[in-house]
Amino acid sequence: MDDFLKQLSDDDLIALLGGVPNSGVANTNGVGDLPEYGVPAVMTADGNAGIRIDEACPVPTTAWPCQTLLAATWDTDLLYEVGKAAAKELKENNLQIWLAPGMNIHRCPICGRNFEYYSEDPFLTGKMGAAQVRGVQSQGVAACVKHFACNDKETNRKHSDSRVSLRALREIHLRGFEIAVREAQPWTLMCGYNVINGQRCSESWDLLTGILRKEWGYEGIVLSDWWDRSEHYKQILAGDDVKMPTGFPDRVKMAIELGALNRSDLEKCAARVLTLICRLD
Repeated sequence: MDDFLKQLSDDDLIALLGGVPNSGVANTNGVGDLPEYGVPAVMTADGNAGIRIDEACPVPTTAWPCQTLLAATWDTDLLYEVGKAAAKELKENNLQIWLAPGMNIHRCPICGRNFEYYSEDPFLTGKMGAAQVRGVQSQGVAACVKHFACNDKETNRKHSDSRVSLRALREIHLRGFEIAVREAQPWTLMCGYNVINGQRCSESWDLLTGILRKEWGYEGIVLSDWWDRSEHYKQILAGDDVKMPTGFPDRVKMAIELGALNRSDLEKCAARVLTLICRLD
């Protein structure tokens, strides 16, 4: 990997750290795409209740029960099979990353995305999520657990500040993610739009590197949520590898010129992106 990265220019590295346009039936963009170096574009698909593809495609995908109903079964074997079946549909459509499962806590009954999440209980959330991730990744494609973390409301979702104690954060809001990471090692993970105690999730070194990677041993890549409000170079420094659905290369290059970022910071994130692409079937 080190030898491969040496041949890439700064512009090449920066390109790997931003999302790329849709291809095929994808409608949520992809990552990668340096064809001159043999790096393909790998596409994402949204839809926690099934693989969501471009509506122009005449062949529909399966609409699975929502996460909340699946969790109500308390059946990890079933969740594994749902993940496995969804992964097969992903591959049938030449897609590689399923932007699921959602694992935030049901903190408020009127949260607009509760149907994407399992439960108000972090242990149940973690066990269900881990099983579904294992099912997806058994087929050689990636699951993407989301939205890390405390993304529990839709009102003002890109600027909402979740004020939470360290104990509540650890025992409730992070616990499900921790179980999924330790038991299933998802290949990708998505940050929340929101702020936690004054700092954006995708700009938080403590969250993405300190806790997720150093403490829990996470080995995959981190994606931003689509069109979030974080500064791209700050995301790179925090350990958020890819800004979706597109990066901001001019701002990243400016940060390098001003000394806020260096090539080794780019290489760390690019290496994780390339490692993911190599793992995909």
